[in-house]
Amino acid sequence: MPSSPGRRARLVSPGTSRPSAEAREELRRRLQDLIEGNRVMIFSKSYCPHSTRVKELFSSLGVDYNILELDQLDDGANVQEMLLEITNQKTVPNIFVNKVHMGGCDRTLQAHKNGLLQKILQEDSAYDYDLIVIGGGSGGLSCAKEAAVLGRKVMVLDFVVPSPQGTSWGLGGTCVNVGCIPKKLMHQAALLGQALRDSRKFGWEYSQQVKHNWETLTEAIQNHIGSLNWGYRLSLRERGVAYVNSYGEFVEHHTIKTTNRKGQETYYTSAKFVIATGARPRYLGIPGDKEFCITSDDLFSLPYCPGKTLVVGASYVALECAGFLAGFGLDVTVMVRSILLRGFDQEIVEKVGAYMEQHGVKFLRKFVPVMVQQLEKGSPGKLKVTAKSTEGAEITEGVYNTVLLAVGRDSCTRDIGLEKIGVKINEKNGKIPVNDVEQTNVPYVYAVGDVLEGKPELTPVAIQAGKLLARRLHGTSSEKCDYSSIPTTVFTPLEYGCCGLSEERAVELYMTENLEVYHTLFWPLEWTVASRDSNTCYAKIICNKLDDNRVIGFHVLGPNAGEITQGFAAAMKCGLTKQLLDDTIGIHPTCAEVFTALEITKSSGLDITQKGC
Repeated sequence: MPSSPGRRARLVSPGTSRPSAEAREELRRRLQDLIEGNRVMIFSKSYCPHSTRVKELFSSLGVDYNILELDQLDDGANVQEMLLEITNQKTVPNIFVNKVHMGGCDRTLQAHKNGLLQKILQEDSAYDYDLIVIGGGSGGLSCAKEAAVLGRKVMVLDFVVPSPQGTSWGLGGTCVNVGCIPKKLMHQAALLGQALRDSRKFGWEYSQQVKHNWETLTEAIQNHIGSLNWGYRLSLRERGVAYVNSYGEFVEHHTIKTTNRKGQETYYTSAKFVIATGARPRYLGIPGDKEFCITSDDLFSLPYCPGKTLVVGASYVALECAGFLAGFGLDVTVMVRSILLRGFDQEIVEKVGAYMEQHGVKFLRKFVPVMVQQLEKGSPGKLKVTAKSTEGAEITEGVYNTVLLAVGRDSCTRDIGLEKIGVKINEKNGKIPVNDVEQTNVPYVYAVGDVLEGKPELTPVAIQAGKLLARRLHGTSSEKCDYSSIPTTVFTPLEYGCCGLSEERAVELYMTENLEVYHTLFWPLEWTVASRDSNTCYAKIICNKLDDNRVIGFHVLGPNAGEITQGFAAAMKCGLTKQLLDDTIGIHPTCAEVFTALEITKSSGLDITQKGC
């Protein structure tokens, strides 16, 4: 029944002492019932002037509201603590309108001023969905499936705008279709080529010439990706999530317009939205770039071998692609504007580059393309690239079969109608600022994944953030995504895995005198018989001397770096110290065991080359 303005809500509670886990869950449930059962729910304190202003606002609008005065409850402190977990807001008033958390006094008054409050009041609870997720990538699917498991009515909108070369793909987002999965498979294909060369030293004899077939590889990879696409659609269906293969665009508050490939438009409403639209490769804005160049959107399904390739960029995408293309025996050049792998540990980055150069990848440093011209059509054709020095007037030209651009990615946020509902974005890069619960400046709109400003653009991060967001939105958990000490690996020919801080960043935060850096070169046993590069692989940890030599940076350059880093990342979450590493017995013979026997510090200046296994 509607309540009269200012009607006090009642809350049966467990008492004044800190409640047990069971009692806390019961308190959470009762608070959720108040939030979901009242059109306007104000958690207040009777003496708070800000609470009074909000009550006066709703009274002036003639809107019924319910109040829970926390200062008049025996366990008001417990209630406020639980509200903090649910909303991430410490203060009162704490206001909900039609289940949407409006925030406090200032945000509610601002919402009234810009018309958002009236819109939310008018919509009442007659929405088509509880949650619409825009984007069917890793983060969006994770959020949608978890919300559906929790009993919510959920829709996923996913539509891939074809690349300038006409490439598009199925459900699953960048990682599955044009990112992590096909990249790792091509990296593995290149490693197998190296293993074939090594095998002769291990006694394998074969006389036939071994060559790589690009078409066989891409067909196998696309078949695997197709099975993953189907699996995602099936998973949504099993959980009762509506999947709509249409482009979504906000047209007004709580309302989105969808347009399918035939141009048919449909409108849907939802109580909450999650933006998980990800990012797409950036183009250079020079003559010929969109006409003749490809990006990672196109490479993994390219119907012909790319041939002599120029990779433009110094990102991990650029170096990974250059690495496996060279591994297939192709002529590969990387054009670099400034430094490799900005943001990663530069000592190791230079080792990555040096290894690639030793294995046939050419680097053209301090140059940027200014024009791409087509000399011959074909599969592949011939392209002439004109580039200019970043340090002077020098011009260079080169002829290539394929030009692959990997100069960064732009968030897909500018053409989805965010300006129509007032969601703020960083105009420079399209990223969306959010608070620590992934909420935008518009209370009912959230975001996860690569669109977030200042957060790692990594698939596992988006998956975790999406899952936890769904749980918070629907009242089953208050856990937030921890964006610190996230492990990652660059799958260059010699893999680079890291977790925590680079040495440069650690010095910036803690100063050199408060750090101890332990490091060593190592020679994998598997490389010895094959007579491969000795003293090329490298291990390093950065320890904070002011905190019991806690490991704040972990870095490994060598085979299977991703597998090694994943395990040590868990240890770092648990507070790994140098002493704990020293107390750990290594597995012999492995690469990872070097971290249990690190003795030489950088400050000592001692030789770190290895003389045996």
